[in-house]
Parts: sequence; structure tokens; C-alpha cells
Amino acid sequence: MPGGIVVVTGASAGIGRATAVEFGRHGWRVALLARGVDGLEGAKQQVEEAGGTAMVVPVDVADQEQVEAAAERVEREWGPIDVWVNNAMATIFCAFVNISPDDYRRSTEVTYLGTVWGTLAALRRMKPRDSGVIVQVGSALAYRSIPLQAPYCGAKAAIRGFTDSLRSELVHDKSKVHLTMVQLSAFNTPQFDWGRTCLPGKPKPLGKIFQPEVAAKGIYWVAMHRRRELWVGWPAAKAILGTRVLPGFLDRLLAFQAYEGQQASETVSPDRQDNLYVPVPGNHGAHGRFDAQAIERSAQVWVVTHPWPLAAGTMVCALLAGLLLAA
Repeated sequence: MPGGIVVVTGASAGIGRATAVEFGRHGWRVALLARGVDGLEGAKQQVEEAGGTAMVVPVDVADQEQVEAAAERVEREWGPIDVWVNNAMATIFCAFVNISPDDYRRSTEVTYLGTVWGTLAALRRMKPRDSGVIVQVGSALAYRSIPLQAPYCGAKAAIRGFTDSLRSELVHDKSKVHLTMVQLSAFNTPQFDWGRTCLPGKPKPLGKIFQPEVAAKGIYWVAMHRRRELWVGWPAAKAILGTRVLPGFLDRLLAFQAYEGQQASETVSPDRQDNLYVPVPGNHGAHGRFDAQAIERSAQVWVVTHPWPLAAGTMVCALLAGLLLAA
């Protein structure tokens, strides 16, 4: 499938932008969906510099008709969509009781329903052809929620439930359309500078931070392999496994660590813009303000995506150990 047609939502910045560029490196035609035209044009330039071809499609994924029209345009101008990546999101950093109902609804419509509408548009085209891949970009927070991000955590958990339900339907129909989900750790993206917030300190990722290219490589890999789910980064793996074993302990741990852990010492500027209802103007790129702290690779991702070299290395080590013991 390398060199096919992929649709990436939320492609103007952050992980969506890094993912679009990663597909471009492999020679794909990349349809870039998002609201911010400045960011989309910047992403188009990067994709083409990487070796791909890009199409800018301004769209609000919370609007089902816009998403459907975007899919129709891509197939009309380019041909059948091979991969659809649902990545668009909108978060709010605030205690639940202080979030207005309208803001909560908007965050949910972008993050959860945007994924539903993207999946629907992709399936309407892929299922009759009995081929294609849909990648849901999730988060460890789909399993292990944290305080101060209830709309985002709720939406990611809803995406996981929706995806599991739909996957069973595809199995029942003997469909060859593949549905997969990527659960991410914390990443250095602009969301922490433009997500709506009511916190006094500037929002920041909780725990270890990775560069968005780590997620992009994982998303590309899982689009090429029939895996049910991929966890990206040890923190995601630990959070998912930990909540299965010690959920109550983690509830209490996060109650004390996740408030200060999600806020920088700098205070939020009174004229700060957010992207909940309209995009923040400018070409913001894939990276946020945490380049000095962010990690550029993940051993966990390498291990998961390179099982054969690891198995071969283990067998060689076992063989050598056996020879040494025999000697």
C-alpha cells in the first residue's frame, strides 16, 4: 500500500501534521483536513518537501456534512482512499464543574464526533470496496483518565468504546476493512498553548514528553500492519496496565500529582487565544514549546514494531549462553 492516498484530520499542527509528513516521506498523497488554513498550507509545504503530494481541505470535523464533502472531494480528485487517520481533537484544561456546557459540548463534538464522522465517511467508501484502513488516534487517557481534562478523557474513552463496537460489526460482516487504534503518551504539541484553559498556570504535559514524530512513526506503522491496537511510549503502557491492576491507587495518586503536574510556573496571559471554536491564526508546526524536554525516540515503540529482530537477538543470546554453559 505505500504510495497510496491517506486522509489525516487535525493535520494543520501537532501529531496530525507530523503524521502527514511521515506519510509524505513514504511517497503518499496526503489529504490535509483541519480548520486553520495557515497551518494547512504549512503542512502542505512540508509534505511535499518530504516527497509526498498534498491537498488542503479546510473542514470542521464536528460538522458531519463537511467531513462527508471532504471525503467526496478527495476521491473525486485523487481516487479511492486507502487510509483514513482520525486525529483531530480539542481539549479543555479546567475542573469539570467550571466548564460551561457549551464548551464541554464543543470539545466532545470535535474530539469524539469528529472521529465518528470521519469513520463514517471512510467506511462509506471503503466497505463497498472491501479494503482500507482506519486509524483512530487515541490516548492512554482513553483507559486512565486524569483530572482537569474531563472532556478530552471522556471523548477518548468514547472513541475506544465506539471503535470496539464497530470492529465487531466489521468482523460479523466479514469485512476486510481494518480498524485500529493508537494509544499515545504525552507529546510536545501546540495543544498546550491553544487548548482552552481556566487554570492559573500555563498548561503542560503530565510526565515524560515525546516529540510528535514518535507518534507519527507509530501511526504510519500501524496503518501498514494489521494490529488491533498500538501503545506508543512506556508511559502509555504503564498507565493502561496500571489502571487494570491498581485503579483506586492511581485515582488518589493523580488527585495529588496531576494538578501541579499539568501547570507550568508561568501564568496564563490574559490575551491568550484558544482554538475551541475558531483556529488560532498562524502556522504553528508540529512541535510545542517543550523541545528542550521532549524525547525523540521510544525504545518501547521500537520493540513493538520490530518483533523479528528482537526475537532473533534473544535466540542468539540464548544460544551463546547455552554454549558457554556447555563449555
